[in-house]
Amino acid sequence: MTRPLSTTVEAEHRLQRARNAVAVNPDGVVEALAAEADVSPSEILTVLPNASVVTVEADTFDAIWAELTLWNEVLAIIQTEDVVLEVTGRLPQGTEGRGWFNIHGDSPIGGHIRKTSCASIAFVDRPFHGRRSCSVWFMTAAGRAMFKIFVPRDEKRDLKQEPLLQFEAMMKRYGARQS
Repeated sequence: MTRPLSTTVEAEHRLQRARNAVAVNPDGVVEALAAEADVSPSEILTVLPNASVVTVEADTFDAIWAELTLWNEVLAIIQTEDVVLEVTGRLPQGTEGRGWFNIHGDSPIGGHIRKTSCASIAFVDRPFHGRRSCSVWFMTAAGRAMFKIFVPRDEKRDLKQEPLLQFEAMMKRYGARQS
């Protein structure tokens, strides 16, 4: 099915606004760039260089989550318009119940995720304020991050090596599935 020309033109205009925002501030906060360009965060991720982002279908949620629980430590971030909540800890395994993916355990990270709201998952490896940043974004159909799991930093603010290697292996493996 072909999209109407007006929809195609508007989509291209949105992507051009996203490209312009990234060109002006290539290592800025994705959500801020999206707000400035009047696009979704996923549209910003779409225009980043090819090697920066690997996006996979939501049906990989369980496998990706299980692998993330093997990391010693993660930085979990939930960002809204008014709050950026950061919690460091081990990612607990989850269980399904009453329409939620429930995460509890011996970690400060816990809660309930409406897994059915996850439309895709993006592995993002990009500069952020002059430093490399590596994260896994669980995205909604509206193109916003439900939450993000980051490779944590050490006391020198460098990415911790063990989870970085795990992230790179995951990104490469899931990227290969798309080829």
